[in-house]
Amino acid sequence: MSANQPIALRRPTFDIWSSAWTLLVLTNLFWAGNIVLGRGVAGLVPPIALSYVRWTGAFLIGLAFAWRQLQRDLPVLMRHWPLMLLLSATGVASYNTMSYIGLTETTALNVLLLQSAMPLVILVWAFVLFRDRPSVLQTIGVAVSLLGVVTIAGQGSIEVLRHLSINHGDLWVLGAIAINGSYAAMLRLRPRVHPLSFLVAAMGIGSCMNLPFFLWEEVTVAHIPFDWHAIAALGYIAVFPSFIAYLFFNRGIELIGAGRAGQSMHLMPVFGAVLAVLFLGEQFHVYHAVGIALIASGIVLASLRGPRRAAVS
Repeated sequence: MSANQPIALRRPTFDIWSSAWTLLVLTNLFWAGNIVLGRGVAGLVPPIALSYVRWTGAFLIGLAFAWRQLQRDLPVLMRHWPLMLLLSATGVASYNTMSYIGLTETTALNVLLLQSAMPLVILVWAFVLFRDRPSVLQTIGVAVSLLGVVTIAGQGSIEVLRHLSINHGDLWVLGAIAINGSYAAMLRLRPRVHPLSFLVAAMGIGSCMNLPFFLWEEVTVAHIPFDWHAIAALGYIAVFPSFIAYLFFNRGIELIGAGRAGQSMHLMPVFGAVLAVLFLGEQFHVYHAVGIALIASGIVLASLRGPRRAAVS
C-alpha cells in the first residue's frame, strides 16, 4: 500500500500541471483577488512598497522550494542574463508597480476591465516581435470576449459606455498592460531551465530593480504600516497572485502558447465581479451574466485548434 501512495498523491498534481486551462483559470482567479485587494489597501500600503514586498516575499518563498534546482540552473541563467533582465523588468518590476500606482487613482473594476485588453496586446506583441499571425478562431474569440467586457463596462447600455472616462490611474494601468504583453510574448525565449528556477530568478531580479524606488518612497512619501490588515494583504499577494499564479501562467504559456494563454485574462473581470459581490456587497445584474457568457464563449473559441495562417518570414 505504501508503495502505491506516492503515485496516488502525485497523479492529481501531475494532471493539474498538464492542464493549461486549469492552471490559467486559477491564475486569473488569484490575479483578480490581487486587484481587488490592491485597491482595498491602496490608502494603507504605498504602491511601490506593495510591489517590492510582494516580489521579495514571493522570491523568499520560491527560494525555499527551488534552492537546489536554482544552483544547478544558475550557469544557464547567467549565460542569458540580458534576457533575464528584460523579462524581469517587463513581467515583474514595471508591470506590477505601475498597476499598483494606477490603483491609487482608479477603481478595481476599471483595472479589471482594462486588463481584459491583455489578450489583444499579447497578439500584437507576438506579431511585432515574431511575426506570429493569430488563427481565425483566435481572432474571433478575442473579439467575442472583448464584446463581453464592453457589455460589462457599459452595463448593457451604449449611453453608459459613451460616458466612460479615462483618468491618470487608468493610463498607468494601460502602460502596465502594454509592458506586460511584451513579457508574455517573449516568454518563448526564456532559458530552458526548471520553471521554478526561472521564476525565482525573475522575481529576485525584479525585486532588486524595485529596491531603489522602494527606498525613495519610504523616505519621501510614506511607510508601510505595521497593521494586521496590511500584513495579511501582503501575505496573500506574495503567495497566490505572485509565486503560484506566475508559476501557473508561465506553465500555461509553455503548454498552449502566449496567444491562447493570454485569452484567459478575460476571466479576470468575471472573477472580479464575483469577488465584488461576495466581499464588497455589490449587486449582480443581467448585463454581468450576458458579458460573462460572451467572455466564456470567446475563450472556448480561442482555445479550439483551427488552421493557422503561416507566419510572415
